[in-house]
Amino acid sequence: MLASLGDQPFDDPEWIFEIKWDGYRAIAEIREELKLYSRNGISFVKKFAPITEALKEQQHEMVLDGEIVAYNDDNLPDFQTLQHFGEHPGVPLVYHVFDLLYLNGHATTSLSNIQRKDLLKEALIENDFIKYCDHVKQKGVDFFEAAKENNLEGIIAKRADSTYNEGRRTAEWLKIKHHNTEEVIIAGFTEPRGSRKKFGALILGRYKNDKLLYAGHTGTGFNAATLNDMYQKLKPLIRKTCPFAIKPKTNMPATWVQPKLVANIKYSELTEEHIFRHPVFMGLRVDKAPEEVIIPKNEKVMTKAKNTAQGDLKSAVVKTSGKNNTIKEKDTRIKVGKQEVNLTNQSKIYWPDEGYTKGDLIAYYDHMSTFILPYLKDRPESLEPLSQWD
Repeated sequence: MLASLGDQPFDDPEWIFEIKWDGYRAIAEIREELKLYSRNGISFVKKFAPITEALKEQQHEMVLDGEIVAYNDDNLPDFQTLQHFGEHPGVPLVYHVFDLLYLNGHATTSLSNIQRKDLLKEALIENDFIKYCDHVKQKGVDFFEAAKENNLEGIIAKRADSTYNEGRRTAEWLKIKHHNTEEVIIAGFTEPRGSRKKFGALILGRYKNDKLLYAGHTGTGFNAATLNDMYQKLKPLIRKTCPFAIKPKTNMPATWVQPKLVANIKYSELTEEHIFRHPVFMGLRVDKAPEEVIIPKNEKVMTKAKNTAQGDLKSAVVKTSGKNNTIKEKDTRIKVGKQEVNLTNQSKIYWPDEGYTKGDLIAYYDHMSTFILPYLKDRPESLEPLSQWD
């Protein structure tokens, strides 16, 4: 069963509210043969062996629905940590179980949500790797605020009396987000510049009315190892023709690929054209099929007035520099308002421990510009040349 996008948190006595976990959705079948797999049927039995072993402790025949989550050093669910679990098998790993679809020879999907959860709580044996996903009743607003305070991804709202509708995206389950994260389809990549290897940026898309539409591009969120790993996954998918309904313009020559890989990104905002601003690659979603990545009907986007105002403010600050930089071959040229700005060495690592690059820093300043620029406009500034950081 799939959740639709919710607009905002709410209170309602007929609804329950759960944490929105930042991991892989997974089904566990505990019968004669133990199975653990993603929504699109990819086996997790070997990939997440500690959870597979922990499921063997269960005493009942069950089919469970839940989310596999890895915890980072701050003890928070973290999708990127989950991505690299195989390289760091000691990372805390938990299967948070929130639904019960089958119990001891009987399907439970026709029972109400709250009935299924009551049965699940009684039947499930918890251990270090298997946890019951609890909920609160009615108080969705307070629960959402608590999720924000703990820097969680958001909450899931579910009608207490809803039955389980497999494979359907209904309004009886709603995802209400705190962080701006989304799934996108990788439809191609651009040539690298300067010291960058393998590719420059991933070209992103989403479906609307069965047509693949351009959704932006991202070159941040990678290091040397992940650049190479992603490139190896893209090579077998290379195709000659553009997969988009309308071919987008790219700032570098593009190589198109079969739209089969789904990525998770975080971003700052969405334009009116549903294009992501400042998307950062978080990892691949092996638990979702490309056909599921669609533009929600009620997706929040920037208003035209806000977009124009931001462009004017950014142009004002660019003009204060009084520079007319010569564009070098290795540079990246972007257009900000009416100005063209030269950005160099965006893949250069500034903070090795965290993996943040110069491009990440620029994206952060761009994102915060709405708050910073009103205090800088029309004031004299002393700017050091960016070249000292290269």
